[in-house]
Amino acid sequence: MTQLNRRTFVHSSLAAGAALSLGVRAQAAPNDKIGMAVIGAGGRGGSHIEAWLNDPRTEIRYIVDVDEKKGNDRCRQIEQKQGKRPELVKDMRQVLDSKSIDAISTATPNHWHALCGVWAMQAGKDAYIEKPISHNINEGAALVAAAKKYARMCQVGTQCRSHAAIRDAMKFLAEGGIGEVKFARGLCYKRRKSIGAKGDYPVPEAVDFNLWSGPAQYTDPKVTRKQFHYDWHWQRLYGNGDLGNQGPHQTDIARWGLGINTHPQSIISYGGRLGYQAERKDPAYVDAGDTANTEVSIYDYGDKCIVFETRGLDVNNSDDAELNRLFGSDSGNKIGVIFYGSEGYLAQTSYAQCTVFDRDFNKVKEFNGGGDHFGNFLDACQSRDAKSLHADAWEGHLSAGISHLGNISYYLNEANTASVEDIAAVLKDVKSLDDNGATLERTVKHLQRSQVDLGKYPLSLGKLLKFDPQAETFTNSPEGNEMLTRNYRDGFVCPDSHGV
Repeated sequence: MTQLNRRTFVHSSLAAGAALSLGVRAQAAPNDKIGMAVIGAGGRGGSHIEAWLNDPRTEIRYIVDVDEKKGNDRCRQIEQKQGKRPELVKDMRQVLDSKSIDAISTATPNHWHALCGVWAMQAGKDAYIEKPISHNINEGAALVAAAKKYARMCQVGTQCRSHAAIRDAMKFLAEGGIGEVKFARGLCYKRRKSIGAKGDYPVPEAVDFNLWSGPAQYTDPKVTRKQFHYDWHWQRLYGNGDLGNQGPHQTDIARWGLGINTHPQSIISYGGRLGYQAERKDPAYVDAGDTANTEVSIYDYGDKCIVFETRGLDVNNSDDAELNRLFGSDSGNKIGVIFYGSEGYLAQTSYAQCTVFDRDFNKVKEFNGGGDHFGNFLDACQSRDAKSLHADAWEGHLSAGISHLGNISYYLNEANTASVEDIAAVLKDVKSLDDNGATLERTVKHLQRSQVDLGKYPLSLGKLLKFDPQAETFTNSPEGNEMLTRNYRDGFVCPDSHGV
């Protein structure tokens, strides 16, 4: 949306009497504080609010949320600590022309991330955008272009980029700490229960569902999931599954450690939404989610490779001996990255810890320590030096893109179910620095432990996609190229990189 269109929106709203009641007005000229508008006041939005409240450089002047109840709760919380109540609005377009706002931070659902950032930067505001930076590849490219065109600071919420443990560990890798490193494995072994059966559930009364839907298809107005908030992650209309939810943290670190600054050349995924039938003891049970809860994605970068594994079923009592030794446990969640070097291993086992092992899995070194990612963003806002950002739009675009490309491979061939033997045969010919057969075998054992009948509920084998990193298009899939963007609703169109 252009500046003119935003102004047209505000002026027409004023004429209707709506915007005035929501507080669209010229505030006092900004003081020496950075005026913030927080967009999306839910769970992660609370972390944004806490960060801005605890930094003396900022003042929260607007809360933007389509859920009036949640928004008012946040405004009261902020007033108690800040001493001044921010204004609550439902539509972010109503704050973009405010001279009191210098920057926005957004923790909306994924389908809103890119449009929030593009609109904000077009309006001359800096933008902190939660991961994934986008819902699709084209949106990420648009954010990169907008940050450059409007000379705005755009930070992505992959906060490990600012953590001392990760920064020191990546420096250690770059200096040859475990020898030559060409392969990294990202893990999201994290229990995700069923979100319930698909159905028509009422939208919470306080929610403006039209604005909540924004760029996504409008479902008129009903939802298919029981829990309105958060469970949108597992519906591809809004979210990107755990490959796009947890994944951007780990794939970002994997790229960083491998020194990769481009998109992959080829991608293939396999997986499915499996196991909930056994848990419910109902062979006909259909979960409302439509993203994979078990997914393995293989990314070829030429001389380097990343594999990302998603496991959403029970992750306790794993018999993955190598991973258990690196993570120090045979039970519970495993969220992290493993780098495989010629002289050892480096495992990122938490947001603020990395451990180095020799080739015999003896622990030889640890890196610990957190950091202030929000503070790094504010530093850049003050210095106007985009190079000082620890996670700029380009880094966010590449790491979110890994998720999008992996999901596209899966979605294109979702109906292409195959036996384990047939998948193994195909993977033998897939270029990878991983032992694809061993990874498949571990995945199958995990599903069998969760009582998944792979004869009745087989895995889907995704399409092997060839990707042009410079053109950002598939060279062997017109259908895949259509999935690099989405069909937008009128009034909520995210421009492409040429139209920002």
